[in-house]
Amino acid sequence: MANSNFVDYVKIHCTSGNGGRGSAHFRREKFVAKGGPDGGDGGRGGHIILKGNSQMWTLLHLRYTKHIKAEHGEGGSGQRSHGKDGADVIVEVPLGTVARDAETGEIMCEITEHDETHILLKGGKGGLGNDHFKSATNQVPKYAQPGEDGIQEWIIIELKLLADVGLVGFPNAGKSTLLSVVSAAKPEIADYPFTTLRPNLGIVSYRDNKSFIIADIPGIIEGAHEGKGIGLRFLRHIERNSMLLFMIPADSDNIKKDYSILLNELKQYNPELLDKERLLAITKSDMLDDELIAEMKQDLPDIKTVFISSVAGKGILKLKDEIWKKLNEPII
Repeated sequence: MANSNFVDYVKIHCTSGNGGRGSAHFRREKFVAKGGPDGGDGGRGGHIILKGNSQMWTLLHLRYTKHIKAEHGEGGSGQRSHGKDGADVIVEVPLGTVARDAETGEIMCEITEHDETHILLKGGKGGLGNDHFKSATNQVPKYAQPGEDGIQEWIIIELKLLADVGLVGFPNAGKSTLLSVVSAAKPEIADYPFTTLRPNLGIVSYRDNKSFIIADIPGIIEGAHEGKGIGLRFLRHIERNSMLLFMIPADSDNIKKDYSILLNELKQYNPELLDKERLLAITKSDMLDDELIAEMKQDLPDIKTVFISSVAGKGILKLKDEIWKKLNEPII
């Protein structure tokens, strides 16, 4: 079974706190018959806040959370005493988390740095006490403002993995096998399509103690941008990757055609994905001899290509070199 601990999508009903009512209190002391208004302001309602946590990799902790409510602000009181603000609710999320309005689909915020915070829903303002409304013509105002209501919304919280390299290919193209060889990640591997049902992350060690992060993303099928197969469940993860490593097996009937299909699916989903650096790896190439590789090179897509075999260890170091080169090319 796929690892059920990876959760990248939740929908939660959020309610920020109401503001507290202002006080309409009047000063009353033994020797002060008409002390005048001294009502304090109500406290602010609690906010709903997202906060980035670099030690988190999944939204698992929110899977069974259906409602989040912040505390209401307290009312003001005499002697111009301000009501207590309602407690905020801070929701910690992994880096790469995006919050959307469930009704409109509008992006409310993106969390990309550790300890970065964003107020999703503001608490209602506290009402003003009657002390604010005294004037030369109205020295005994008997009214104060009610607090503002909090906000209620359904919010979609989704995770887009932050990785240096995203693996792009059809199901059973060898993506999980490569990740298991070059990193300590242990994705499920089997000889049938859609073994990977959730993205996996792996840290790849490189020369001189350098490293980069690879995301193994469930395989693309034609029509994925329309939601076919696992479709939109994984395409969003590719948006955050610095570069894309396309993987097509050596026994493909038409490598150029397969590459074109993969590219088209990304284009249909988000044309900006085509602006990312790209590299092509021909997997399972341990079955090829030098003569056959030379012949295949005559009919490959116009993209830097590396022939590899994860099982035999063929071309893996060269692939790392090319990835590192792409990741560190100067931006012109």
